[in-house]
Amino acid sequence: MTGLLHEETDRTPGAEGPDQDETHLPSGPRDGGGRRSATAWRRAALAAAVAGLLIGGGAFFHSAHQLRSTPSARNQALTDTEATTRVGGDVAEGLARIFSYAPAGADAAERSAESVLAGRAARQYDDLFAQVRASLVEQRITLTTQAVRTGVIELDGDSARLLVFLDQTSRRDRAAATSAAAQLTVTAKLRGDRWLIVDIKAR
Repeated sequence: MTGLLHEETDRTPGAEGPDQDETHLPSGPRDGGGRRSATAWRRAALAAAVAGLLIGGGAFFHSAHQLRSTPSARNQALTDTEATTRVGGDVAEGLARIFSYAPAGADAAERSAESVLAGRAARQYDDLFAQVRASLVEQRITLTTQAVRTGVIELDGDSARLLVFLDQTSRRDRAAATSAAAQLTVTAKLRGDRWLIVDIKAR
């Protein structure tokens, strides 16, 4: 660009040279050629645009297929409100039952665990309850647990993963009650007509 501009500024107005006339394109036959060239160019551009649309459309459908095939698209927690509500309710109720006990209700808590826990979660609970059972009676400890918020992260057929927030209130004999919050990641499996908790992880 700089060279072209410099060449043009060297020419003074009115200067004439032997090749001045050659700088003007002649009119006549070349105009028809220009029109034909323009028409050909437009046709080529149109063909390129159509090809671009076809390629772009194919890419769009390919991307849409990939989106539908992603795990998030298969996650029923995003699409099945009824199933999501059911698993959330079963898990919230189960956690409240197994983590609520009183000195005279240890056996009831263990029976509840048998009906709502399975797999690794059942083994975890057995180990935990064996440690606290003695002090539960001796120190007259009462624990009440409520699931205040339950969120289903993933739901795929008979398997679900949830995030659960608990409020727990404990009282030792006649002392003042104390409250604490807990956050759990829970894995549940559908067994028959009920969701059972199979894994519990504290967060």
